[in-house]
Amino acid sequence: MKSRFLSGLLFLLAIAIAAPASAELELKGDMTQGGLIFGKVAPGAAVALNGKPLRMTEDGLFIFGFGRDAAPAATLTVTGADGNVTSHPLEIAQREYRVQRIDGLPKKFVTPPDDVLKRIRADAAAAAKAREIDRPETDFGSGFRWPAIGIVSGVYGSQRVLNGEPRRPHFGIDIAAPQGTQVVAPADGTVTLVHPDMYFTGVTLFLDHGHGLSSAFLHLESVTVEEGQRVKQGEQIATVGSTGRSTGPHLDWRINWFTERLDPALLVPPMPKDATAQ
Repeated sequence: MKSRFLSGLLFLLAIAIAAPASAELELKGDMTQGGLIFGKVAPGAAVALNGKPLRMTEDGLFIFGFGRDAAPAATLTVTGADGNVTSHPLEIAQREYRVQRIDGLPKKFVTPPDDVLKRIRADAAAAAKAREIDRPETDFGSGFRWPAIGIVSGVYGSQRVLNGEPRRPHFGIDIAAPQGTQVVAPADGTVTLVHPDMYFTGVTLFLDHGHGLSSAFLHLESVTVEEGQRVKQGEQIATVGSTGRSTGPHLDWRINWFTERLDPALLVPPMPKDATAQ
């Protein structure tokens, strides 16, 4: 089954081939908090979201996304090759999020001791650096599939209450699966970060899909790729583990558009019963 993302992208690629230079703005995706939008304008045009210029391909394709708490409105500005400027107001659907309670975590992972704060800051800096990458490649054009098959045990946006104490929301999807289960690339990309032991996320892997879009894979048992390596969708990149702040074997899969945290569930079909169904 093709994801909505892939079907929409194929539609836009057809537009890129057949549309006249005067074609209007085309947008596809979920216009909601956590949604990824991909669009098309005439070649030579420039596009900005709330005043921020977006990376464009030569044939006018671009992407952008909205975080968990995105405001209900945004503005997309298109400047044509002739200098004509048009503004397009966007309405972003607001979502209600679950409350997820997790008990039994070691106290050090809920309220870290002072002697690990330096390590936590270094981990955060490494992750932020990886998410700043703005590659011109459009690897996201492969579409997306589930990186592992299992039970969805945690969803995007849920408010976390750890050992009874409110903490930051969950920004990914948790897939519960046996230790050592294969993790594959959900889309084409380049490995930008492999870390053997982050304090909260344990063995951690980042995969960049181009134009600021990246996936993160957390709590891994092992990684089977190296930084700088190009991978294709479906290629094994890691195995499921329970490293870092974890109560059992699972994969925490996250997607970012730069600093905006997106909902992976919006890019894939329902979880299949087995890997052959993808």
